[in-house]
Amino acid sequence: MRHERFGKQSEQQAMTISANLQELKKSTDFLIYHQEKKPQPYSISYYKSLIDPEILHRDILPYLNSESVTSLSKLCEQIPITDKKISCDWKEIEEKILRGNVLIQFSEHECLLVEAALFEGRETNAPEVEFSVVGPKEAFVELLDRNMNLIRKRLPTPKLRFKEIIISELSKVRVVICYIDGITNEEYVNTMTQRLMDIEFDFIMDSTMLIQMIEDNSKSLFPQLVETERPDRVASLLAYGQVAVLVDGSPNAILGPAPLAGFFVAYEDYYLPWNMASFFRLIRIFGVIFSIVATSLYIAILTYHSEIIPNNLLKTIISSRVNIPFSPFVEVIIMELSIELLRESSIRLPLRGGQTIGTVGGIVLGTAAVQASLSSNILLILVALSALASFTTPLYRMSNTIRVLRFFLIITAQVWGLLGIFICGMFILCHLLRLKSLGIPYLVPFYPLRTTDFEDSLVRTPYSHFSLRPGFFRTKNPRAFDGKNAKAKKDKVRIDVDE
Repeated sequence: MRHERFGKQSEQQAMTISANLQELKKSTDFLIYHQEKKPQPYSISYYKSLIDPEILHRDILPYLNSESVTSLSKLCEQIPITDKKISCDWKEIEEKILRGNVLIQFSEHECLLVEAALFEGRETNAPEVEFSVVGPKEAFVELLDRNMNLIRKRLPTPKLRFKEIIISELSKVRVVICYIDGITNEEYVNTMTQRLMDIEFDFIMDSTMLIQMIEDNSKSLFPQLVETERPDRVASLLAYGQVAVLVDGSPNAILGPAPLAGFFVAYEDYYLPWNMASFFRLIRIFGVIFSIVATSLYIAILTYHSEIIPNNLLKTIISSRVNIPFSPFVEVIIMELSIELLRESSIRLPLRGGQTIGTVGGIVLGTAAVQASLSSNILLILVALSALASFTTPLYRMSNTIRVLRFFLIITAQVWGLLGIFICGMFILCHLLRLKSLGIPYLVPFYPLRTTDFEDSLVRTPYSHFSLRPGFFRTKNPRAFDGKNAKAKKDKVRIDVDE
């Protein structure tokens, strides 16, 4: 009875596989080839758009036609390809075929799956969004395996873990969670895994789509996870105790937990001396604050608080606005929207055309607006400086947030003046206080206050002070190295200048 039951089950599986292969054959790029000649009749099936013909003809077909091959197990031993498996489970077979595997059958009961995927993609090149003058010139590409190689090359440790899962019903995207065992808090890994597994969306093509589904508060303007194209940033933050997510087909990695201070860190800071890096970081933070409040302060002061303007400056402002027919609010809105239109058009156009439009358009429109008495010289300078200051933000998603926040402050400044700016600022601060990134407060180390974690926040201290990993990441191993030995320079050979 047991043998009869097993035989019926095998026949049912064979019928299922055969019927499903015929269903796949309805697509013109799916091929099924039958070889009835000796020494061993076989059937081979694959998507010709997914496999590499060179691998098929060099590493698979010669062994299929060998006289020594009499079973799938012997064929599996001889084919010089690592990823191969014998299976009779149709779900697994279908998944492998759609990943670029070749299906080989000697009978209808068992199937041998051999990977022959065609990997076509661009070569590794320099970062385009997070470009730096000094440091490595490598960026992630759209191939998941190559991105994993870029990380593994920088962290050659067996404790580096890659955890792969498949999400999305239609696109069946490969997603890899990266972390360092013994350093990363397992709660972050489990939380990230659970959020990815809970996604119910049938089509995901890029990490930018995925990141909106796994953030703590997807309705917030502020990004709660870092998105980067730099392997060196990912490798160093993994060593800090963060978790990274790689998506097949996306040239960006997702990193978390990500506090607010991390969005204003350009990775070039770590390749410069600490005092220069700190200076540039402070300039960057000042530029972001200036970009947000500059035009709103212009509206508030001219509309409600003109008495605080010095007399010498007041004469200059009056002379520049004497022929302007609009209120400061309308004047600012016109100029800000013009800058945003220029920015959007320069992004959408080809590279050379976009640069030309951005430069020439800004000069021509600015000059024409002043000559036509649509804008004052002072506002034109403020708007231009505000736009330039917004470009100092290292990460693109945060720069978009700054662009939008500026308009909220402009509106409240028109309604209530400086009080409106203060009220809007309080709303933003309260929102930031409530935000979290993978469960940790968004404003750490400033709130909750952690003075021991200030060495890489507003400024960057010398590397000898980096002996402890950031405490707010709650890593398993908080100590990175012995700080006392790092600060002491022990030269074995001394050079006597007098000699």
